[in-house]
Amino acid sequence: MFELFYHPIYTEGIDKRSRFPRDRYRLIKRTLDELELDIQFVEPEMINVEDIYLAHQREYVNLFINGMLCDKKKKKIGLQPWNDKIVERTRYIMGGSLGALESAIKSNGIAGNMAGGTHHAYYSEGSGYCIFNDLAICAMIAKRDHKKINKVLIIDLDVHQGDGTASIFSKDDSVFTFSMHCESNFPLKKMVSDIDISLEKGMKDEEYLNILNVNLDILNNISFDIIFFQAGVDGLASDGLGHLSLTSDGLISRNEMVLDFARKNQTPLVIFMGGGYSKPIEHSVQSFVDLFVQCNKF
Repeated sequence: MFELFYHPIYTEGIDKRSRFPRDRYRLIKRTLDELELDIQFVEPEMINVEDIYLAHQREYVNLFINGMLCDKKKKKIGLQPWNDKIVERTRYIMGGSLGALESAIKSNGIAGNMAGGTHHAYYSEGSGYCIFNDLAICAMIAKRDHKKINKVLIIDLDVHQGDGTASIFSKDDSVFTFSMHCESNFPLKKMVSDIDISLEKGMKDEEYLNILNVNLDILNNISFDIIFFQAGVDGLASDGLGHLSLTSDGLISRNEMVLDFARKNQTPLVIFMGGGYSKPIEHSVQSFVDLFVQCNKF
């Protein structure tokens, strides 16, 4: 059974005045409930602060946890204005990703978090709506706590480069970072992943899927023990922050290619939700619902 980690604080921990589309989490959960699928929703625990230190500078972590982060660093993260639940929310999101990690390893199958994929967070600072990097934290914990996990493959298909993840693992051969993203987009300064595929503005489904197919074949040539899929849907044509022209059917095909890749390699797969900012937000919501419906059939 597909376990999907979710907490209402994913929505409530963002202030109503924020530009960030906080209602997407609530709407995804409501839509999945209406479909009456056999998805097992699990409420996560908050991550221990000691585990955050595995991927982040202690000083930065402590400043955030204690509400002492400077305005400059807050502005770089976004999500403002912050409410009094932002710290709790962040720890629950990290805990949701960690719960999905443990579930996928235990079942040797698939599990996901209905949030996370916070790939813009660096070792000592956050950026682009990302405070801590759950992909990095989970990779560190997987290697620390599970003897059979020696190599982590991160497939990041958010429309924005996973710059924070690439930076954190730039000198770590035990984590392979693959990012396929729109070139003319945030972040302005790109980092170096193990494989970076930069896409032209306005790219449509057929070309996108052909490029992904070629690169999944390349990834078959490396060894790995678990796959992390950052499954952002901000490549949709209706997403103003994306600059690609993908359709919902194109994203369904994309997801199926990654799911099939994991099936053929018989490795655990962890789903991190990633970005999605379409207007109307219902387009992003539906694509995330499609993703989780597909995961439930894994």
